[in-house]
Amino acid sequence: MNRLLPTIVIATALISCAPVPPAQAGSPLVGNWGGQHVGLAIGPSGGSVDYDCAAGRIDGPLVVDRNGRFSGKGSHTPGMGGPERVGEVRPSYPAGYSGSVSGEWMTLRVDVPDRGIAIGPYRLRRGAEPMLMRCL
Repeated sequence: MNRLLPTIVIATALISCAPVPPAQAGSPLVGNWGGQHVGLAIGPSGGSVDYDCAAGRIDGPLVVDRNGRFSGKGSHTPGMGGPERVGEVRPSYPAGYSGSVSGEWMTLRVDVPDRGIAIGPYRLRRGAEPMLMRCL
């Protein structure tokens, strides 16, 4: 048994480091994705986006097509410098989220038509921590 223990420990470590399988066409994206100035937490029924100085919600799954592309709808809430006041409700605008996935990498774009702005593209990696610089 003592000889088998190192083998079991090494095998367990290798399995835990195995790459996450790529997104399957027709299946929703799930997991945490991070990149410069953005973080995405997405589940089978929607998710949230954090930016340096804004936030967003994705209403519903982001389903990948056979080319690795996805799109979804949600909202975008611009941030403001300084602290939030108790009970403050910031304006939120309809937004479209789109992009593509290739292996463990994602490209994400956000369109906020009511404000006439496009945000991104961002490059995110599955399982990576977001690198945010919060606005002050």
